[in-house]
Amino acid sequence: MSIPDLTRTTTLLLDADGTLFPSEEPAFVASAAVTRDFARHFGLTGDFSPEHLRRTTTGRNFRATARDLAERQGVHLDAGELERWVEREKTEVTAHLGRMLRPGPDVVAAVSALGRRYRLAVVSSSALTRLAACFTASGLDALLAADRRFSAEDSLPVPTSKPDPAIYRFVLDRLGITAREALALEDSVTGAASAVAAGIPTAGIVQFVPAGEQAARIEELGRAGAAWVRRSWRELTRDLTGDTALVAT
Repeated sequence: MSIPDLTRTTTLLLDADGTLFPSEEPAFVASAAVTRDFARHFGLTGDFSPEHLRRTTTGRNFRATARDLAERQGVHLDAGELERWVEREKTEVTAHLGRMLRPGPDVVAAVSALGRRYRLAVVSSSALTRLAACFTASGLDALLAADRRFSAEDSLPVPTSKPDPAIYRFVLDRLGITAREALALEDSVTGAASAVAAGIPTAGIVQFVPAGEQAARIEELGRAGAAWVRRSWRELTRDLTGDTALVAT
């Protein structure tokens, strides 16, 4: 995959979960417990193990997953009750991630280097409270300001989730930039599809994708419209800055 022309790129739009930190696996451990309770409460059937949910719903938030699970089995969800489940899942997953995540020196170095070259913003399906806990635990708080974090769950007038491109379109408007002035960085097919649908050039990064799934994910990201994919933040930062010395070895 060849790197596109980045001469007009002023802003990097960073996905969070699975892109900036390895939060997918621990998040699904906590989320699966809530999902199983949700399923029992409404009489839903299916595989609600952490691994199955990770493989089938990565890039989407619990709100979208719960709604789809219910709709596929003909269960009507009262809006107020759905909100109570969303809040419970948010609280439990946020607490778990705050305990489990640790700073990644290579990611901190990469984001710091990229922040000297580009404006940075975060574009996620996750709730802002979850993002705050993750950034604190992973040492990224000072590099990704709270007013540059955008959530499909909390920032939009009507909550949604990737692959809906609404959150990316919202961010372009809020930052006052065109799609061609931005570059999205995504680890999931769902996320890449969201950015591409908004007309934003997209790069994939698979550093936190399980090793046995990386080759397939690279192909899938390409099919979703990612212009190129790299296996590490070091490689991606080299592409975007042209200077490997900016990233710690």
